[in-house]
Amino acid sequence: MRVGFIGLGSQGAPMARRIIEGGFETTLWARRPASLEPYADTAAKTAGSPAELAAASDLVCLCVVGDDDVRQVLDGETGVLAGLAPGGIIAIHSTVHPDTCRELAEQAAKQGVTVIDAPVSGGEPAASAGTLLVMVGGDEEVVERVRPVFATYADPIVHLGGVGAGQVAKILNNLLFSANLGAAMSALELGEALGVPRQALCEVVTRGSATSKALNSIAMFGGTLDNLAPIAGALLQKDCRHAASLADNASAPQGAVFDAADNALAIMNHPR
Repeated sequence: MRVGFIGLGSQGAPMARRIIEGGFETTLWARRPASLEPYADTAAKTAGSPAELAAASDLVCLCVVGDDDVRQVLDGETGVLAGLAPGGIIAIHSTVHPDTCRELAEQAAKQGVTVIDAPVSGGEPAASAGTLLVMVGGDEEVVERVRPVFATYADPIVHLGGVGAGQVAKILNNLLFSANLGAAMSALELGEALGVPRQALCEVVTRGSATSKALNSIAMFGGTLDNLAPIAGALLQKDCRHAASLADNASAPQGAVFDAADNALAIMNHPR
């Protein structure tokens, strides 16, 4: 399978490298030429546009930031859909609204192209180690076709249902992570009020039954969200908004998870 990869940021760069090292014929495209420089010593080819990349690919993986970025890369005369032949597959690794994936899947199907959503969790360390979690939504047969490519950078690869299901799972994951941040900060603040130093409480709880990835992140950054906010604040805000939209559309109660998530977003100055 020939693979095209777009989105060579901190998450996408190690994913692309794992695909190349896995022996797949790989083509790369980036808005900034500097993003392609680290691959000069690899077997990867480069393209002048997303359309050119797509024309040389059977599977195009997108790891750009948000909904608008995905649409911009796919649409237009130089977009992926302009170059991808019938039978081609697009995998959206970005975390976007499930409706965006479904709309793009309908659009692509008109020219014989299949879209699956495959958001990831684990960050650069997991991608480099080949242990990313990939949450996939789409046709089961198509998912099995691309599984060998995904397996170069991911374990586990979880198929959750139809197009959009992967995004739902990722959004709920990030909602709960935000809630865990908010709950942890509330507990640390309460501890200070009761005379327990924040760093000491972090040390205790990270080794106790109440530990979490969120608390470990807070502890790593000195017991506050000050340094995490510039990295994750806007992304978590986006995903919590998507979660609220999904809940509202399903007439489902938002519940306590949103209250705790809102606490974290407020602390990071990115209110929902």
